[in-house]
Amino acid sequence: MTQVPGRILVAPSGFKESLSAEQVADAIASGVRRVLPGAVIDRVPVVDGGEGSARTLAAATGGRLVERTVTGPVGLPVTAVLALLGGEAKGTAVVEMAEAAGLRLVPQDLRDPGATTTRGVGELIRAALDEGAKRILVGCGDSGTCDGGAGALQALGARITDSSGAEIGDGGNALADVSALDLSGLDARLSGVDIFVACNPHNVLTGPRGVARVFGPQKGATPEQVDVLDAALERWAGVLSRDGVQPKSYDLATGSCTGASGGLGAGLAGGLGARLMPRFEVMLDHVDLDALVRLADLVITAEGSIDEQTPHGKVPAEVARRAKEQGKPVFALAGTIGRHARDVHDIGIDAIVSIVPLPLTLEESIARSPQLLTDAAERSMRLMMIGCQLGQVEHPEPVPLLRSVS
Repeated sequence: MTQVPGRILVAPSGFKESLSAEQVADAIASGVRRVLPGAVIDRVPVVDGGEGSARTLAAATGGRLVERTVTGPVGLPVTAVLALLGGEAKGTAVVEMAEAAGLRLVPQDLRDPGATTTRGVGELIRAALDEGAKRILVGCGDSGTCDGGAGALQALGARITDSSGAEIGDGGNALADVSALDLSGLDARLSGVDIFVACNPHNVLTGPRGVARVFGPQKGATPEQVDVLDAALERWAGVLSRDGVQPKSYDLATGSCTGASGGLGAGLAGGLGARLMPRFEVMLDHVDLDALVRLADLVITAEGSIDEQTPHGKVPAEVARRAKEQGKPVFALAGTIGRHARDVHDIGIDAIVSIVPLPLTLEESIARSPQLLTDAAERSMRLMMIGCQLGQVEHPEPVPLLRSVS
């Protein structure tokens, strides 16, 4: 880029447990305006189904939020919201699983994916039915569970039993004893509702890339627990395939999206016939991101961490993919830069900029994140301006370093 950008697209993710995608976009835009006060800045907070998705989509469509008290991931009541969308999306409810079963709701000393439950997610779906929703979009991400969606199905009226006919308990460990799934008691209103689950297509339920092995340790599982959970989820997939409603041609153990949110994807597909869809196909329905990319001279994205997971369905990767299809330069701001961060250059992110300019504790970084983002955006734009100036310099013929001696 040799010309100063006149129009800039800011399309970030939220920073988990810190800032919403809207707050990140606002902070970045403030930094850009310090350098280019006259630039047109299009702000598109990009949600992936995780934290903040319901609120963002409600705001984007002129909808409203509904607050409910539901069962949290460790069995204690939590306050959660669902979104009832407005405008052309009226009649659609957004249930964000992180509101009822997110990792942020699990205290550090209780982080055990073998014990946590998605029961509250089912209770939020039931609340959406109470509000008259005809289409329910379940956003997956940032979960603190690994129960294969069993808790959500139980909250909606399903019976999940062991070989003696007794109802199994909460958590992924209980799936080791599962023997049968009875859907006859499901809430009758579900038959008149379309349910879509917005998932990371890279997430599968079982096997070497299964959720227990990839995400279990992040949720508190030991190596021994990972093996137990993976075996339990494999058993659950077999019961879902035999007793559930998903077409038998669909592989609930290793099919795309089945591992979403600790296996919630597989549970809702097998138990409710929900459609599992790549998350950005449904989460970007409210905005024509490609049209805004087309108008932009520069694209800025952001995420809390840029690392080896980023290329596998994270927001910066999706934004960069769309930008590169149209030949637009992209840089990403990151709270932390982790292992194999350089891999993102292969997916279209031209540069990564850390927002932390000096050693800070995690708590300090979170507290100061709006200012850190604004300052980092300003620094990035000033560096870019130097590049624009250099690109306009006329280079003379090279001068020889040594004169010839006659």
